[in-house]
Amino acid sequence: MGLELTFTAQDAANVRFAVSPLWEVVASVRVVKNPAAHAVLKPWAERVRRRLADVDWRLLSDLVPVPTISIVGFVCPPPSTSVPDLEVELAGMVAMAPLVQEGFDVWDGPRTRALQELYADPVGGLERLAEEIRGYWEAAIAPYWPRVRALLEGDVLYRARLLAEGGLRRMLSDLDPAVTWEGETLRLPKTVCEGVRPLGGLGLLLVPSVFTWPRVFSITSPPWQPTIRYPPRGVATLWEHRESDPPQALAAVLGRTRARLLAELDQPASTKELAARLDLSEPGASQHLTALRRAGLASAHRTGRYVLYARTAVAETLLAGDASPTPSGHE
Repeated sequence: MGLELTFTAQDAANVRFAVSPLWEVVASVRVVKNPAAHAVLKPWAERVRRRLADVDWRLLSDLVPVPTISIVGFVCPPPSTSVPDLEVELAGMVAMAPLVQEGFDVWDGPRTRALQELYADPVGGLERLAEEIRGYWEAAIAPYWPRVRALLEGDVLYRARLLAEGGLRRMLSDLDPAVTWEGETLRLPKTVCEGVRPLGGLGLLLVPSVFTWPRVFSITSPPWQPTIRYPPRGVATLWEHRESDPPQALAAVLGRTRARLLAELDQPASTKELAARLDLSEPGASQHLTALRRAGLASAHRTGRYVLYARTAVAETLLAGDASPTPSGHE
């Protein structure tokens, strides 16, 4: 039967979208622990697993067992705003301490020693979990976040257009091949929960999620707004290596070398990697990267012995603004 969500007019008026950095962390743990089951996301997992060797994320790992049947609700409550930052969501998670024991009592996951300690001390345990998530985020998600966020927000804009063109029925019917809309009911046949669930006037929160692929996750239990987390369009292309020639107009402003460095940062990389790719000395590459970071076009992420550079959202916009490649030659 699957899960059936029934809508009223009030529910239709309360449909909204949000992006959730915290959920991307939690969902990505499934991929790191079992990359073979996530072929589209495997290139990302192979890049980050080595960096995560320097990060303590044992409690987070225990909370996301593989295979992942369900994830206890207090770990990643649905976001209350459309685009929260990670710290806002972590504060909300830590505030879930009164719900920890109740959540564990109905969860069917394995009870490791670390989870038993969390059950016994919810406040201290969630504070430890928040620290682990910060470390995991910096190593595995933050360097890729501008591209991930752009994909998620692009999906929200696409669905807003579907809503304008064809109404709620068309927008919801396009979420996933497994999701169908009939009458006043949205059917999700592949979720863990089953049965008919009236939304009760709370509406529906839709959260596009890269690391949810290929599944659809749902939340229908109080106290949260009913939520569907679904894969956005274009996940398969997210980790592809893109053309490294920078736009001509950008090279004219930044200089060819710095523009090429930005173009090479379609995937986060170290100074040594970038120097080798562009035939630069490491000190020279470091000097250019420092200038890009000071200009707000690149960010540096340190995890243990690794320092990775990544493009910022501003740089992504600049690189997308002109498709004309630079001519060959020197600055």
